[in-house]
Amino acid sequence: MNKRVIGNILLVVAMGLGWLTGWSEISFFNTAAETTSDLFLRLLKLLSLPIVFLSITSTISGMKDFQEMKRMGKKILTYTVGTTLVAGAVALLLFVFVNPVKSVLSLEQGVAAIPAQASYFSFLLNIIPSNLFQAFAENNVIGIALIAIMLSMAILVLPKDQKEFLHKLFSSLFAALLKITTFVITLMPLAVWAFVNILAKDLKTNYDHFSTLMLYLACVVGANLIQGIIILPLMLKFKKISPWKSLKGMAPALTVAFFSKSSSAALPVAIRSAEKNLGVSKKVSSFTLPLCSVINMNGCAAFILITTLFVAMLNGMVFGPFEMVGWVFIATLAAIGNAGVPMGCFFLTSALLIGMKVPLYTMGLILPFYAIIDMVETALNVWSDACITIVVDKDLAEEASAPVVDPLPEVISE
Repeated sequence: MNKRVIGNILLVVAMGLGWLTGWSEISFFNTAAETTSDLFLRLLKLLSLPIVFLSITSTISGMKDFQEMKRMGKKILTYTVGTTLVAGAVALLLFVFVNPVKSVLSLEQGVAAIPAQASYFSFLLNIIPSNLFQAFAENNVIGIALIAIMLSMAILVLPKDQKEFLHKLFSSLFAALLKITTFVITLMPLAVWAFVNILAKDLKTNYDHFSTLMLYLACVVGANLIQGIIILPLMLKFKKISPWKSLKGMAPALTVAFFSKSSSAALPVAIRSAEKNLGVSKKVSSFTLPLCSVINMNGCAAFILITTLFVAMLNGMVFGPFEMVGWVFIATLAAIGNAGVPMGCFFLTSALLIGMKVPLYTMGLILPFYAIIDMVETALNVWSDACITIVVDKDLAEEASAPVVDPLPEVISE
């Protein structure tokens, strides 16, 4: 058996053991799982922010000119906005069809406290850090991406020798980080056991409230699954790309995304999987995946739309068809500007509800289950990032191989 098959078997065994130990209520296993998961996340987060910075700088600084960056960026933005809009539309259709509001009678009891949050405007203000080190210290993913893009654009206009030196420097540092990522991936089975153990324990603890919100949770998770299993594979099929091959190739990254609940944490594994397993060019994967991890949030759009409508309607608000369609665009814009914030979708939805003068006690009941929702959302976000990356890579490859058609000779009239 090859290494990939052995690795998949170990992951399945780890999941099974995680359910058993998490359901057993043995304190030793719970403590060991929490420690292991925390250490694994620390390793990934240690790598993720430098990788965002170095992958963008090494890629853009190696481009010929601004036109190449503009061409790739335009494709990424088009696919990102398109897939996020579709995710919001799917969420709306499922919400109307399932109508989860009808199953909930009272949500007053057992409400969890909602953590304090900053306003959405203060978040927008903090996107641009006051210094370089602040962005890394505060895990400001969007700020780091902006700094990387600005630095890379400056490198493009430097003299050739300086440009080549800096490009080689950033590329070498990026390659070194990917080597460390290879080692971290070998710890995956142990990390998966820890995450599944914690998930099983949480499900057992919150089972009563789970039954109360079952239709709502099914609606949110269902919208994510439809986007991930039907919509995104259809996009790949339209581009004549195998969805199954793509899914298998990105499986390590999707596993990390699901259990870590962090697109940034999964980024090192996603880049390695795209390049090694799917043959995506280094230039495309190193630019598209980090950028998509910042702006491409299919799962977040679905959560914002469904949760806002669900909570508002429970509190007596009525939405007409055109208002509901309008929320697809609101959810899309909010999701794109939301990356890099812990529990960002939850807090942003709360901020929108506050602006609508809607009480937040329902959000308190949803809070204990947000960890589960976040797992599915993050996996969808990374899968969407991967699909966009694969499609952009193929588009650029086809453009590069297309024959250049000479213009017709001018006809000189006598």
